[in-house]
Amino acid sequence: MTQFSYALLKQDTETQARRGTISTARGQIETPVFMPVGTQGTVTGLLPEALKEIGAQIILANTYHLYLRPGHDLVKKMGGLHKFMNWDRPILTDSGGFQVFSLGDLRKITEEGAAFQSQLDGSKHMLTPELSMDIQLALGSDIIMVFDECIPHPAERKYIIDSTNRSARWAKRCRDVLPAGSDSALFGIVQGGMELDLRKQSAEQLQEIGFEGYALGGLSVGEETSLMYDMMEYGLPLLPDNRPRYVMGVGTPENLIEGVARGCDMFDCVMPTRNARNGVLFTTFGKMSIKQARYIDDDLPIDPECDCYVCRNYSRAYLRHMYKSGEILASVLNTHHNLYYYQQLMAGIRRSLEEGTFSLFRKEFYKKRDLPH
Repeated sequence: MTQFSYALLKQDTETQARRGTISTARGQIETPVFMPVGTQGTVTGLLPEALKEIGAQIILANTYHLYLRPGHDLVKKMGGLHKFMNWDRPILTDSGGFQVFSLGDLRKITEEGAAFQSQLDGSKHMLTPELSMDIQLALGSDIIMVFDECIPHPAERKYIIDSTNRSARWAKRCRDVLPAGSDSALFGIVQGGMELDLRKQSAEQLQEIGFEGYALGGLSVGEETSLMYDMMEYGLPLLPDNRPRYVMGVGTPENLIEGVARGCDMFDCVMPTRNARNGVLFTTFGKMSIKQARYIDDDLPIDPECDCYVCRNYSRAYLRHMYKSGEILASVLNTHHNLYYYQQLMAGIRRSLEEGTFSLFRKEFYKKRDLPH
């Protein structure tokens, strides 16, 4: 695929952190990058213009949800997801595997794929690697993820072995549908549970098939944070230097810092948007619950060190009033701030890597966390 490429620009001398650029037909993506999650074809609460204003380079949309509603055929008929949602920058779509995993008893995994019952209307479906590719192609995704099974934690080793091998076979079926040279880039997803040897095996299986990028899947599924970091530390160096590396579904600002330090280029998580809707804000000094009574007459901005539109124009007292009143504007303003914070954090990381000061940036980041403010 001539329009998709990754360039490694700089490698940190003290950690595995790296600075790079992903080139796509819809523009360049500077890495490390955080991708806001737009599950239903929108990042909840924000116009596309606001997403651009805060610096979002690429967003993630969800194959499973768009398949169920409004349907990928309709999106294709409307000109593809970019036109449908008025977003002209890159879009990555996940394969639907994690959402099927989340259905629990409503799904059954077989060699063919995942049979599941819709949580919307109870209708029955079979999501296969081939259908996942067809859906994502119909949506017009710039980056497509292979269909895999997200392994729960904890899990029995035999289950992990069987699932990891099946995901490798599914990945090959995805590659067969979407051969190298397609208009969309296809990323493989490393599984293997929390077993190091199976993680290594999965990474090798995927590289034998060959993909435009590689992701670590099966993390942030209930494991301890230290174990997640161990899996990153072991798993990321197993992936090619000349391809983007993506840790799926992660996470907190601390997770991003530590993921970058271990060599990750791409992240996504619902945390900044979901927390915003629940009145939890991210700041230089740690998390803030705007619901608390102590903010009832606080005229300070959310974060005195933030220059986002919200911090320049609204007080903590007003944001608390909006939230307690159940106003839609509370979600809009909180989401704007949280995603701006995440984008600025990644921009700061990129600058520090360019200047060779990432370790100092990391140290200062932790020094400011959870201080009185």
